[in-house]
Amino acid sequence: CQAQSSTRNYGPVFEEQPVHTLFPEGSAEEKVTLACRARASPPATYRWKMNGTEIKIEPDSRYRLVAGDLVISNPVKAKDAGSYQCVATNSRGTVVSREASLRFGFLQEFSAEERDPVKITEGWGVMFACSPPPHYPGLSYRWLLNEFPNFIPADGRRFVSQTTGNLYIAKTEASDLGNYSCFATSHIDFITKSVFSKFSRLSLAAEDARQYAPSIKARFPADTYALAGQVVTLECFAFGNPVPRIKWRRLDGSQSSKWIGSEPLLQIQDVGFEDEGTYECEAENIKGRDTYQGRIIIQAQPEWLKVITDTEADIGSDLRWSCAAAGKPRPAVRWLRDGQPLTSQNRIEVSGGELRFSKLVLEDSGMYQCVAENKHGTVYASAELTVQALAPDFRLNPVKRLIPAARSGKVIIPCQPRAAPKATVLWTKGTELLINSSRVTITTDGTLILQNISKSDEGKYTCFAENFMGKANSTGILSVRDATKITLAPSSADINVGENLTLQCHASHDPTMDLTFTWSLDDFPIDFDKSEGHYRRASAKEAIGDLSIFNTQLKHSGRYTCTAQTVVDSASESATLTVRGPPGPPGGVVVRDISDTTVQLSWSRGFDNHSPIARYIIEARTLLSNKWKQMRTNPVNIEGNAETAQVVNLIPWMDYEFRVLASNILGVGEPSLPSSKIRTKEAAPTVAPSGLSGGGGAPNELIINWTPTLRDYQNGDGFGYVLSFRKKGTQGWLTARVPHAESLHYVYRNESIGPYTPFEVKIKAYNRKGEGPESLTAIVYSAEEEPKVAPFRVMAKAVLSSEMDVSWEPVEQGDMTGVLLGYEIRYWKDGDKEEAADRVRTAGLVTSAHVTGLNPNTKYHVSVRAYNRAGTGPPSPSTNVTTTKPPPKRPPGNISWTFSGSTVSIKWDPVVAKADESAVTGYKMLYRQDSHSAPTLYLASKSRIDIPVPEDFTHAFVQIRVTGPGGDGIPAEVHILRNSGTYA
Repeated sequence: CQAQSSTRNYGPVFEEQPVHTLFPEGSAEEKVTLACRARASPPATYRWKMNGTEIKIEPDSRYRLVAGDLVISNPVKAKDAGSYQCVATNSRGTVVSREASLRFGFLQEFSAEERDPVKITEGWGVMFACSPPPHYPGLSYRWLLNEFPNFIPADGRRFVSQTTGNLYIAKTEASDLGNYSCFATSHIDFITKSVFSKFSRLSLAAEDARQYAPSIKARFPADTYALAGQVVTLECFAFGNPVPRIKWRRLDGSQSSKWIGSEPLLQIQDVGFEDEGTYECEAENIKGRDTYQGRIIIQAQPEWLKVITDTEADIGSDLRWSCAAAGKPRPAVRWLRDGQPLTSQNRIEVSGGELRFSKLVLEDSGMYQCVAENKHGTVYASAELTVQALAPDFRLNPVKRLIPAARSGKVIIPCQPRAAPKATVLWTKGTELLINSSRVTITTDGTLILQNISKSDEGKYTCFAENFMGKANSTGILSVRDATKITLAPSSADINVGENLTLQCHASHDPTMDLTFTWSLDDFPIDFDKSEGHYRRASAKEAIGDLSIFNTQLKHSGRYTCTAQTVVDSASESATLTVRGPPGPPGGVVVRDISDTTVQLSWSRGFDNHSPIARYIIEARTLLSNKWKQMRTNPVNIEGNAETAQVVNLIPWMDYEFRVLASNILGVGEPSLPSSKIRTKEAAPTVAPSGLSGGGGAPNELIINWTPTLRDYQNGDGFGYVLSFRKKGTQGWLTARVPHAESLHYVYRNESIGPYTPFEVKIKAYNRKGEGPESLTAIVYSAEEEPKVAPFRVMAKAVLSSEMDVSWEPVEQGDMTGVLLGYEIRYWKDGDKEEAADRVRTAGLVTSAHVTGLNPNTKYHVSVRAYNRAGTGPPSPSTNVTTTKPPPKRPPGNISWTFSGSTVSIKWDPVVAKADESAVTGYKMLYRQDSHSAPTLYLASKSRIDIPVPEDFTHAFVQIRVTGPGGDGIPAEVHILRNSGTYA
């Protein structure tokens, strides 16, 4: 026998359709390809239409088919420009593709005629017309000044319209003199072509340029039509002096985030119907303004809202197909069958987007297309209609061979043969014809339902199906099993949050069948894999389906249903679980009766979660801190049956939010949502400012400082400070008011204020509600005066060649009109002026200083002065000191060593000081056993030294340098080895 193909035949379905194509005239490409490919079984054949007429493809013509693609060789605009459509056909039907245009792009040369020169008064605006040559499609425009590639920039004063190509200059200047040429560019795929016009000369008449109001010259159309999804560009440019600023606004709506504005242009990206409306361009300068308005009207290509799909229908049945499309203007809808227009006829009714068939016949099978079109485009929806005529056939869906059923239960036996038209169905048990009764039901679709089943119902059941094409039957055997029953049902329970519980569920069932248990909560099946460990099956035994719940939460409350199930029946029992927990959040927090330090709060009760609410807690936060804090209340303890309380001890003139929490014996619940923000009323300050201090400043000044008061303690608007001060020992107080909370100091000037005079000072705060309490009294001194006395007995001693020590006798504290901060040492070279002196300062009461960085063998003058915050006092009598000569600049040479038992003798050539060097008084040697150990210092008066070494000595590192009054010289470094004795 021959194997039957399992591949189902189907009509053509487009996978690739032609697209609008632009071919550049004069292109080196010698052909155009319009794509078309359809999936079909058997494979499709292809034809093409141009402007509705079928193209004859002959061997020697310029047209040829490559698979489904149409290839046009040497395309010519006169012959080939037009609309193309692909037609795909196989034995199941025909479909036509969308239409695609083939157009030819071109750009001709500008006219060779000379362009007229332009003369205008400097300061006035001017427009140069581009008058581009014939072209397709659109162009981009730039303008040349005098020569290529000197392009004119768009800088606000000059503007090139991309609609007309015209150049606008809002206000001419001397730099605009010259020759102008319009430069037009065409972009087609990867081909770019540019042409430029003859030059037009601009000359300016010199005249005092007067200012004048704007006049809009470049305008967008009164009605701009755009397709949804596109970018819309509006142009607006004005003449004027000064150069006008351009602003955009929408008159019947708000500005969109899709606007991209750059003065002369308004671009709206991805424009939609919400952007439709009236837009205004405004040009403005100091002399006036000009406006222009126009509408944007949005339209749209057709877009499917509902399409037809492949359908299999029975012969003789009715069919209703519908499709719907959106678009603006509203798309018209038409229908095609196998590529040909379909109109109402006999059993077929066509009405817009609806297609109705009455009593389908086999000849109605085929490919159908719904076509929606408006002036902006066309869309096609395709589907295949297959009209079937089949004798009943049970091969794909026979009656189930073995049909188990539970005693006293119900069984449903479907009878669903494949048939067209629908088959008539009869049922028999054995040889007995079954009819509807109290226990037997045969539904309209042929399904057999048996109820209250008993053992006597066992046997063979046969479904007979018949239509005008033929007949067939299918048989199944009914087997009656024991019913499933719940033997131990779950019990209702009442537990606290966090506790564990097991709900029991046991069942009996027919031993020949598998039993499974499922659980649901409030009729929603429990997913054990997603329960986060809360649910677990408690037993692996076949007849036990216990459910364990761990760490119960409030969400686990509800009705639990256990279902024991076999393939033939099921049994269910339910129990209620109540989980007690902390209360839920209270609701509707309202603030009223607001005073300076109190408010009245009210709320509504939340869920008590099955445990009575014992008390409420009120929390608040200010705008200065996001942290919630528990507040004091009246009453102190708010009982669980309360729904209002007073909050006390609030800060006046402070912004607050409040929330309420409920608690019971199981804990504190979730907080309510915050109340609306409120501000307490103002009150006079209650806290005195802190940080009272002062001092410093210019002569005859008293400076008083304090720490600005924080917002928490200002209590009201109009905040400031009141200062009270008096000279210590006097009676009357002077006062000063300092406004603004951020103020932090006050300066009192009076010629009578002596230097470093003590004052008693107090401070208090005020706001528009009154004054607050005064601070404690602080002592603040007036501005200090520079020291009036100088140190004495100044002595200076040279130390090495670049350092000296200076000492002196201190000034007496009683002679100071301020706080002594320290001393300043000034030193300068002999021959220099004191103004060029270097300076070193000490801090505190020390009476000596070590000065470094001096020049060797140099005479210095030294003086010392006392200083305080007001400045530096008079100098002491100067003293002289001469630094020593520098040490020799040469290191010791010819180092050698010899070992004798546990001693190493090291010697070297003596270093002799030159006339400009300090004498050599000895040598210093740093000796280190290895690179990690601490060095040992040895001193030698001559050029030799003996050093003890251990018996296992192998090597050591040595540095030798001269020393003397001028300091230490440059070291010589040597690595001593036991088996070597000299170093060069």
